[in-house]
Amino acid sequence: QGFLYTAPIREQGNIYKPNNKMMADELSEKAVHDVHTKEIDLVNRDPKHLNDDVVKIDFEDVIAEPEGTHSFDGIWKASFTTFTVTKYWFYRLLSAIFGIPMALIWGIYFAILSFLHIWAVVPCIRSYLIEIQCISRVYSICIHTFCDPLFEAIGKMFSSIRATVRKEI
Repeated sequence: QGFLYTAPIREQGNIYKPNNKMMADELSEKAVHDVHTKEIDLVNRDPKHLNDDVVKIDFEDVIAEPEGTHSFDGIWKASFTTFTVTKYWFYRLLSAIFGIPMALIWGIYFAILSFLHIWAVVPCIRSYLIEIQCISRVYSICIHTFCDPLFEAIGKMFSSIRATVRKEI
């Protein structure tokens, strides 16, 4: 009451201690939804369509009989079934054997990649940009001091030259 200046009060309150219920609910919802515990979609396993053009291989994409060259219908059906079932179960077998080890390897790889990007690449680029800014200023001063007068003089020399083209027949 006796102060000349009072600290402004935000409607939402402090981000750590919100004073309105809506923001408190949002923060508690955000705390519940963790990246590591999010639910995965067991139906749509490629929501970002990473493998749309790579692994959609069906029997017709690999084996096709042109007109006039057909095998027996029973052989064609058995070949189709054999191809489809083999592809389906062999993929499942390979993913059961190698899926978790490959996930571990790729997890380690992307963790290292993220670590290097965050702690090495970006700081190196930032420090380079800071250092190059000093060199850039010195270079700019040198160019403006030495080259600008020279180019202005050359420009004035060549500005008085007039060229005309005549066509004689």
